Amino acid sequence: MGSYLIRRLLINLGVFWVISVAIFALTRATPGDPIAMMIPPELLNSGSAEYIAARRAELGLDQPVVLQYLRWAGSALTGDLGYSMVNGRPVTELLLERLGPTIELMGVGMICSILIAFPLGILAAVRRNTFVDYLATFFSLGIVAFPVFFIALVAIFVFTLQFPILPSSGITDPTNPTLLNTLRHLVLPALILGIGNSGRLMRYVRSSLLSELDSDYVRTARAKGASPRLAVLHGLRNSLIPVITILASDLSHLVAGAVVIEQIFAWPGMGRLAVTAVAQNDYSVIIGFALVGAVMVLASNLLADILYTVVDPRVRLQ
Repeated sequence: MGSYLIRRLLINLGVFWVISVAIFALTRATPGDPIAMMIPPELLNSGSAEYIAARRAELGLDQPVVLQYLRWAGSALTGDLGYSMVNGRPVTELLLERLGPTIELMGVGMICSILIAFPLGILAAVRRNTFVDYLATFFSLGIVAFPVFFIALVAIFVFTLQFPILPSSGITDPTNPTLLNTLRHLVLPALILGIGNSGRLMRYVRSSLLSELDSDYVRTARAKGASPRLAVLHGLRNSLIPVITILASDLSHLVAGAVVIEQIFAWPGMGRLAVTAVAQNDYSVIIGFALVGAVMVLASNLLADILYTVVDPRVRLQ
């Protein structure tokens, strides 16, 4: 496994380099000038052209894109992702401030997604073509059909406006920063994020388990007197490999969903920072956010490969 991990790490480094080149080029190709956006509209004609030219030269934005990338990459290798063009703060510092809340939201959201999808998927597979199966299928297809922002707005309307049970904004109440208060602020955004990713996962759990329940080894176990519960447990373990693949790919969906959820619930995470950076053409922050997301996805795919060997001892990483 050691040689496989080294090889995968080298491949991931190559993929990460390609992603960094693509993100850097795309940000530079977007319309708009971040320097010009810093100047109030009423002052654009009062000597601002000279200021913009001087500022662009200071930041190196007047150089060819290739030279800009090489200079940025050299600094990035030392952990320096540059400075925000809006407030002048280091990008690494900004991302680290927002990384914790985003990981908290995504982690709890992933747990909620698993707790919803697995029981429903197992019940739908065991009770195939019954009312339980149809109800679970209706739920999963409904979740996939409705965008997450719509579900979030409905939840805010019900649980905050009609029945003021849960708060709808912020990570905590500054006047009462207790653990219970923080958990109350986390419930709605994490639950909505988890629900938004549970529909697709539930369908994969159901279909994967159904294929295993129809296998010869499960029928043989039942013929030898194994209880239905034991047969389902055997089939469930062998059905986890495709489900693990979906869980790994779900991380990218969670990152995208977190961007929307953080905007709706005013959650101080990286997604909200990225939306603000895109609106202001803050190149350095946009690139930093994209690279952090890329690292998360690449790491989750590598972790999924390792989990294959844990779930199924027959799998060998070579």
